[in-house]
Amino acid sequence: MSNVPQHETVIILDFGSQYTQLIARRVREAGVYCEILPFNASVEAINARSPKGLIFSGGPSSVYDAEAPKPHPQLLESIACPSLGICYGFQVFARELGGPAG
Repeated sequence: MSNVPQHETVIILDFGSQYTQLIARRVREAGVYCEILPFNASVEAINARSPKGLIFSGGPSSVYDAEAPKPHPQLLESIACPSLGICYGFQVFARELGGPAG
C-alpha cells in the first residue's frame, strides 16, 4: 500500500483563531479535504501530507509580541504549495518574509 494520499489536502495551521473550525468547514463544504494542525507543526509532518494548499489562521496575538506563536522557521521556504494568511497568519507571512520589524 502506498503512502500517497487518495485525495487533495489543504492544511490549516491553527494560531489560536476562534474561526479556525469555520475556515475548515468552508474548505470542506467546497469539497476539499482539510486538516487542522497546530501552528508549530513540523515541516516533515506538513510535507508528509502533500498539501495542495496551506492556510495560516488568525489568532489573538501580535507578531511583535515576544511570546507570539511562530511557525517552524524554515516552513515558508520548505513548502511547495500555495499559501494563504488570514489576519494573524498574514502578519506571520509579512514578518517571516522580511517585512517591517515594528
